[in-house]
Amino acid sequence: MNRTVARLTVLGLLGRRRGALLLVVPALLLVISVIARGADVDKHDLAVSILGQLSLGTLVPILGLVVGTGVIATEIDDGSIVYLLAKPLPRWKIITTKLAVAIVTTWVFAAVPTFLAGLILVGTQDNLAVAFTLGTMVSGAAYSALFLLLGVVTRHAVVAGLAYALVWESLVGNFVNGAKTLSVQQWGLSVARTVAADGSISAPVALGVAVPLLIVVTVAATAFASVKLAGLTLAAEE
Repeated sequence: MNRTVARLTVLGLLGRRRGALLLVVPALLLVISVIARGADVDKHDLAVSILGQLSLGTLVPILGLVVGTGVIATEIDDGSIVYLLAKPLPRWKIITTKLAVAIVTTWVFAAVPTFLAGLILVGTQDNLAVAFTLGTMVSGAAYSALFLLLGVVTRHAVVAGLAYALVWESLVGNFVNGAKTLSVQQWGLSVARTVAADGSISAPVALGVAVPLLIVVTVAATAFASVKLAGLTLAAEE
C-alpha cells in the first residue's frame, strides 16, 4: 500500500460531492431505524427487514458503487491518472491502495451505521447488530472490488454499476432461486446468518459456498483491474 496514493485518493473521494452523498444514505438508515423503533410490530422481524433489505440490500451496494468508482473513475475521465501512472509504482500497488481506501470508506459509512441501526432497533438481541455489520463488511469489500474494476474498464462505470445493483442484485438475485448463488448480497447474508442466533436470519446460500465466492470475486476483480490499468499505461505511451 502506498501512503501518498492513499492520501490523494481519500482527499479526492471525500472532497467532492461524493462526500455529502456518503453521509446522506447512512443518515437515512439511522433516521428510519429511530422512527421504526417506535412501531408496534415485532422488533426482531423489523430489524431483519431493515438491516437485511435497506442496509445490506441497498445501502451497501450504493455506497460501494459511489466509493468504488469514485476512487479511480474520475481520475481516468479527466486524464489526471496519467500523472499517477508516470510514477515508478507497480500498477497492482495503485489498485490495491485504492481498493483499501474504498473498502475502509465503505465500512465507515455502511458497516458502522448498520451496527448503530441494529442497536437502535433491537439492542444486542440475537446478535443481529453484529451479524449484519459483518455481512455488510464482507459484501462491501466485494462490491468495492467489483465497482473499482468497472471504474477502470469503462467510462460509464456508474451507469453499469447501477444496472448491476438494481437489476441483478435487487431483482434477479432476490427473486430467482438459481441466481441467488451469484449474488454478493446473498453471500453477505450467509455470513450474517452464521453470526446471529440460530434461526434468526435465513439465507439461501451456504457459508461454504458464500465465503469462497466472496474471496474469488474480490481477488479476481482486483487482479483484472491491475491488468487493465497496466493497459492504460501502454496506451498512453503509444
